[in-house]
This record gives sequence, C-alpha cells and structure tokens, in this order.
Amino acid sequence: MTTPSPVFISTATLRTLFTHKSLINHLQFSLPSFTSTIESPLRHAHQTSPSTSLLLMPSWSCSPSLPYIGIKLVTYHPNNSTQNLPGVHASYVLFNSITGQTLATMDATELTVYRTACTSALASKFLSRQNSETLLMIGAGTLAPHLIKAHLTFRPSLKKVIVWNRTVDKAKKMIENLQSEGGFEGVCFESNDCLEEVVGLGDIVSCATNSETPLVKGEKLKEGAHLDLVGSFKHSMRECDDKALKRGKVFVDNEAALVEAGELVGAFERGVITRDEIAGDLLELIKGEKNGRTNAEEITVFKSVGSAVVDLLTAQLAYETYIKNLSNFS
Repeated sequence: MTTPSPVFISTATLRTLFTHKSLINHLQFSLPSFTSTIESPLRHAHQTSPSTSLLLMPSWSCSPSLPYIGIKLVTYHPNNSTQNLPGVHASYVLFNSITGQTLATMDATELTVYRTACTSALASKFLSRQNSETLLMIGAGTLAPHLIKAHLTFRPSLKKVIVWNRTVDKAKKMIENLQSEGGFEGVCFESNDCLEEVVGLGDIVSCATNSETPLVKGEKLKEGAHLDLVGSFKHSMRECDDKALKRGKVFVDNEAALVEAGELVGAFERGVITRDEIAGDLLELIKGEKNGRTNAEEITVFKSVGSAVVDLLTAQLAYETYIKNLSNFS
C-alpha cells in the first residue's frame, strides 16, 4: 500500500484551490450529506493572557466517503492591529481517519476567512432579500474583503458597498485594494465615518469586528434588512444591541453560538429573548426544515461563531482539489 507523503498547502496555493462560489456550493451540498456523520466536540478555548486566546477545534468523520480527521489550532491576539498584523492566526492539520496518517497541513487563517465568509453568504441566500442593493460592511480587517466578495457572489443585485471602520483610512485602503483587484463591475464602493447614519441604508449589514460594545443599534435597521454577525466568539464581545435581536428573526450557524456569542448569551441572561425564540440553524435552512425570510419587511439576523464541521469540509475541498491537480500534471 502506497503511503501518501504529507503535503503543505500554503496561503497562495489555497487561494487557487477554490473560489467563494465553489466553496459556497460545496458547503450547501456537503452540510446536509455529512453533518450527521461528523463528530465535533465544543471547541477548547484557553486564555493565554488577559487579552489573548488559544482555540482548538477538532472534528472527525465516521463516513467512509469522508475519511478524515481534522483539527484547527487558532491564536487570537487582538492587539496585533497596532503592528499591522492579523489578530487571528491558525493552522489546520488533516489526517486519514482510517489509517491515522497525516495528509496535509494548511494555512487555516486563510481557510477560516474563506469558510466564515462563505457560511455568511450561504445563510444570506435564505435570509436576505433577493433584491438587496446595499451592503454595509462594518469592519475592515482580514475577513471583511472576503465577506464582501462572498455576499456579492450570491446577491448580484447588490450595487453599492459602504465600508465603516473605526479607522477611516483603513476602510479607504481596503476599498482601494478591492478595486485594484477588479471584478466588481456595476458595484459602487464608498467609505463612511458615521455608523449611525449608514446602518439604516444597509439591505445587508455584515459585521466582522472584535467589539465589546454594540455597534449596530436595532432601532436604526431598515425594514427588510439582514444582519450578519461574525465577529464575537466569547461572552464579552457584542456587535449589536438587544433591540436588533428583538426586532429580528434570529438564526445561528450551529448550537455553539447559543453558549459562546456575547450578543446571544447576554440577551438570554437579560430576558430579552429566549433560546426557544431562535428560529433555527444553517443546516435546517439548507434542508428546508425551517423557513428563512417569509416577507420583504421582516428583519433577519444570522449569528455565526464558526464550526469544526465547516472547517473539515473546507479542508476536504482544499485537499482533494490539490491532489486532483497534482494528478492532472503527473
């Protein structure tokens, strides 16, 4: 039996293995097919200093057609922005679940931003209005360009992208970088330094920050808006206020959001909403077990904290595409 040599998939290589569109399609097909066969314990979270964290996210498949074990190792250093470095760094290790052999190590920082953005866009497919025209991006960090690209992929009706960031120059720089990449014909980009003024303009409002004070005020959201929250993953973090949750029909990416996301945990504790009022999760939306948007006026909310299941499926697509490309040239 030939023993495959472990491969390293770099950031640059990973970007050639899938697009936001191909990953969204893969997740929409794979999540219903494999979620029930993947074991995924709650992530291990360790405080390594008052402001930094180490996260471990393991998962493994019990299906012969998905013969993988994977683990993501993540460091969270929010003060890295002062050194012009990403706040999150990560590595992913993929094993063969039948033999236990190491198959690949890959840059999970890039893997994470792709899978997070694609999860949000997939949820938006069920929750945002089909005629959405304006996307408000709150935050201009590593994840923001991916969220913009992923939302534009599945909502071609979007014609304007407004970017707000605490540091206005950072928002402007991100817009310049996106425009230099090209591929956004018919889409107008602009930055704005007054969040309260622009929140009400967003048909889709996507937040990717590490804020511990609410940025999105629910009373400012327009009728029919979709609020996409991806930044918080611990109790102290909060990107929207209670009014936004109270006004919205709330969905989550998975049940971990109910115990990890600061917006939800705090709202439960304050009695603003109950767990029973959470309308459903992403898998239920994909399978049609829960209805997403039912009219043009309702406000929808999607809160994601990430999952090892989606990490494993993203790593699967990256690895199998990499091996297929190798065989094509051999």
